[in-house]
Amino acid sequence: MKKGLIIGALLLLAGCSSTIENTYYQLPAGSDVARVDSASSGNQPMIWVEQVTVPDYMAGNGLVYQTSDVKYVIAANNLWASPLDQQLQQTLISNLSKALPGRLVAGSPLGETHYTLSVNVTGFQGRYDGQVVVSGEWLLQHQGRLIKHGFNLTLPQSEDGYDALVRTLAMGWQQTAQQIANSIVSLN
Repeated sequence: MKKGLIIGALLLLAGCSSTIENTYYQLPAGSDVARVDSASSGNQPMIWVEQVTVPDYMAGNGLVYQTSDVKYVIAANNLWASPLDQQLQQTLISNLSKALPGRLVAGSPLGETHYTLSVNVTGFQGRYDGQVVVSGEWLLQHQGRLIKHGFNLTLPQSEDGYDALVRTLAMGWQQTAQQIANSIVSLN
């Protein structure tokens, strides 16, 4: 009986020792975000980042990696710390705030006069050739005007690994935010 308990305990310990740990990732956001209050934004319309949508295969927890021109793998143990669409929206707000000092950028409408920004992300993954893809389109609405632009960035991943993948994805997302900011500035 004692021998059976010892063998059972050893098997249980062996099973536990081979458990693979999950690793969680969060898109980095700049720490020097311009602080704007409603009084300093003057007559500038605020920017409401209404939503950022992602395809169903990216809406899960796992980071996405493209292994061929037609095949995608979703990581089982390298996961987003919070839903990707929420991370994209929050980092977009942060990046737009930095790019448009003096403007109020928020995730909810805070006044009558505002731009409404919606973004549809269609690609946000690493790729088999060492490149990272950030693609989709954004729609900006203001006073009855609609502006729609696509974005399709392919950036080289500087080193191997998921850490470098997430940093490169964040860099592509920041470049997309800068394109949006440039378009907003050109409207004035």
